[in-house]
Amino acid sequence: MRLTQHSNYAMRLLMYCALKPEQTVRLAEIAGAYDISGHHLNKIAQRLVHIGAIHAIRGRNGGIRLAKEPEDINVGEIIRQTEENMLIVECFSEETNTCPLISQCKFRLLLQNALEAFLKVLDSQTLADMVAHPDCLKPLLGMSEQIGNLSQVHRPDCA
Repeated sequence: MRLTQHSNYAMRLLMYCALKPEQTVRLAEIAGAYDISGHHLNKIAQRLVHIGAIHAIRGRNGGIRLAKEPEDINVGEIIRQTEENMLIVECFSEETNTCPLISQCKFRLLLQNALEAFLKVLDSQTLADMVAHPDCLKPLLGMSEQIGNLSQVHRPDCA
């Protein structure tokens, strides 16, 4: 299975916001940190607002912030909400299925089980799990904290 860029960027956006708790973050800042299209990120942010994962704040000091605590945002749910469909093969949909083996197909059953296992793993994780080591992630996104004249780039506990 391959996730769309939309889901990938949605998780990146959420992770960035989780690394800046209690702060309003501008989409341009996130787009710059990941070197991705601000226009595309705006569409993703709209979707995340719609599903209740983030709040959008309008105005001069506006931006976005998490609508829930990171431990209350389930990765599997975000993926389900940002993927258009989870149809790995055409036979998963009655509208597109043309396979004559459908009633006896073991491959279809295998793929259904694989999809369920994939989602089960995602369901076991929260946004908090994804940003459990902020000191390791922040420098990679240009959020490193200054220590004297040196910026913190690598920590030995980062793996």
